[in-house]
Amino acid sequence: MLIYEMKLKGNTNQYRQLDAAIRTGRFIRNSIIRAWIDGEIKGRNDAYKYSKILSDNKEQFPWVNKLNSMARQAHAERAWASIARFYDNCKKKIAGNKGYPKFKKYQVRASVEYKTSGWKLSPCRKYLTFTDKFKAGTFRLWGSRDLHYYQIKQINRVRVIRGHDGYYAQFLINHTREEKKQLSNKQSGLDVGLNHFYTDNHGFKVDNPRFFRRDEKRIKKLQRRLSRTAQGSQNRKKTRNRLGRAHQKVSRRRNDWVCKLARRVIQSNDLVAIENLRVRNMVKNHKLAKSISDAAWSKFREWLEYFGRVYGVPVVAVEPAYTSINCSSCGAKVTKSLSTRTHQCRCGLVLDRDENAAINILQAALKKLSTTVGQTESNDSGESDLGSSPGNWGL
Repeated sequence: MLIYEMKLKGNTNQYRQLDAAIRTGRFIRNSIIRAWIDGEIKGRNDAYKYSKILSDNKEQFPWVNKLNSMARQAHAERAWASIARFYDNCKKKIAGNKGYPKFKKYQVRASVEYKTSGWKLSPCRKYLTFTDKFKAGTFRLWGSRDLHYYQIKQINRVRVIRGHDGYYAQFLINHTREEKKQLSNKQSGLDVGLNHFYTDNHGFKVDNPRFFRRDEKRIKKLQRRLSRTAQGSQNRKKTRNRLGRAHQKVSRRRNDWVCKLARRVIQSNDLVAIENLRVRNMVKNHKLAKSISDAAWSKFREWLEYFGRVYGVPVVAVEPAYTSINCSSCGAKVTKSLSTRTHQCRCGLVLDRDENAAINILQAALKKLSTTVGQTESNDSGESDLGSSPGNWGL
């Protein structure tokens, strides 16, 4: 699947109609959550039926029927997805918050989603028209993406997103991207950090750009200005949008940089090994939470795995335990504090701490990969290493 995003250019009245559609979608989702709490909804089909009941009740909710029927179904799916996620977390007995479904309140960043109807693309692929009863009309698409490469039937969904700097349309395209690359005979283990964004097993380091830290002074100034404005005033709305655009600028720069870096890493390697970090748990450290969030390790891993599928490069995630402590030469444990940046072992190996960890990450990934391949070949051949069936192993 591909997602192309393009900005919608229209007038003030058209944007108001999009706001009404977004508001209606939020109302449908919240109504379904309320019905589930009251015990009226037991499954996904009940959620679909309830969205139909809301649209048929024209006396109480005359605006619901204006939204396209497939858009109503899409928001029913969103509501049931949050309920199913809660059930799944309870079944898995996840510790802490299980993610009980909550009602969505008004947010500047919100969306409404259409499936295969309720919208129409012009033959030149430069204009998008919404055909539901909100009558938002025709918008000009502004962006660098070219939709001419794909057929209309390949577009499964169109999502309209309201942001701090305007309205955008996201096209979900049913297409599998595959590209070829030349073998580089190179394998890399990556150890991410805060001093450097990552260090590989060859000793190559990439500096941490710290995009948020660069604009932090301006963002704090806007936050102070927002706190001084009156609730519900026009100045508060304007300042909130300025603050939102400042955060959005940082986020876009960070995502663009991480995307390009991940692509270069995949194109220059035949195997990439990374750590399976639990970033959500790591940000609970309030002293490092801001720096960890600014580093965008999770987004970097997502792009690595995406480009790994595109170029056919394995991306192996290994457990991070003891990667910084174990010696990459002899395997001995060398305890170090966070301030100790050099690995010194009794075997004589003196190495940068992060480079030693990167070597351990690559070795663990190769071991994990070889074990997996060996098990697969054993299962395919129908033989086991012990020459007996699993039933005799005492499992």
